[in-house]
Amino acid sequence: MVSRKVVMTVNQSLDKIQAEEFSRRLQDVLAETGKVIVGQREMMEGLLMGLVTGGHILLEGVPGLAKTLAVSTLARTVDTEFRRIQFTPDLLPADITGTTIYNRETGEFKVKQGPVFSNIILADEINRAPAKVQSALLEAMQERQVTIGGETFPLADPFLVLATQNPIEQEGTYPLPEAQVDRFLLKLKIGYPTREEERTILERMAGKAVPEVAKVVDPAGIRSMRAAVNAVFVDEKIKSYIIDIVFASRDPEAAGLDLAPLIAWGASPRATLALTQLARARALMQGRAFVIPEDVKTVGHDVLRHRILITYEAEAENLTSDDIVSALLDNVAVP
Repeated sequence: MVSRKVVMTVNQSLDKIQAEEFSRRLQDVLAETGKVIVGQREMMEGLLMGLVTGGHILLEGVPGLAKTLAVSTLARTVDTEFRRIQFTPDLLPADITGTTIYNRETGEFKVKQGPVFSNIILADEINRAPAKVQSALLEAMQERQVTIGGETFPLADPFLVLATQNPIEQEGTYPLPEAQVDRFLLKLKIGYPTREEERTILERMAGKAVPEVAKVVDPAGIRSMRAAVNAVFVDEKIKSYIIDIVFASRDPEAAGLDLAPLIAWGASPRATLALTQLARARALMQGRAFVIPEDVKTVGHDVLRHRILITYEAEAENLTSDDIVSALLDNVAVP
């Protein structure tokens, strides 16, 4: 069957054929990035879901797991501009956003835009820079604009911040404040490849140039995909299920869960929105025009692990926020 190009409008409903077509296009992006990235399927799906929902992503993993390569490969596949910013202790906010420069010939100040004026921004080792530098991204991430010298400039569309941090080396780092962590739509934990994947990496990459990838989607296509995500149907029971999960993280006793001594702070309203949008994106990736509970469960850890703060008692029992999320997803009644 010959495929057709589907363009979605904001309020248009999504049918089965359209959902399958958008799913095929998403799978094409994953297949193309797979020419470079071996394994790491969950990471690539997470990056793609963040792109089609317009949400920023925090990547956590030890060095050498192709985080930077994955982001740059995705940018090439979707035909967008890509900038990498290496966060260091001596970095200044103006190094990210830009600054005003005085022109002696004209006697006027001219705005020089920083690397944040791009489509996909990789904030590499974001916790290596102090808080004033980290906060330089706040306006860009939330309002999709940057203010320089009293003048406000809109950012490109699409605009996506992908930040990485190393979980095993914390000396000389500046942990992200909770308010900024909450602005990341999802947090992906990147693990080691399997033995077979490691062999493939060795044969594909050792002493060889990085394989070329084709541009299979353009920015207009991404915007159409975002409209398609918003058109995925979410039943009232699914909405109630999402709210039940979030409220159970805030008041586990009311939900009949014995987790209160382990949770210091529950998830914010951003978690409710993120669960809904990512569940929609996951449904679309599966070729469905509607969300099922399994979609919510699948994205639950990535959405909630950085939004639920655990107590010292939980740490004493060697529990993590992922353990708490597992308990919530396993015990909150599924519609």
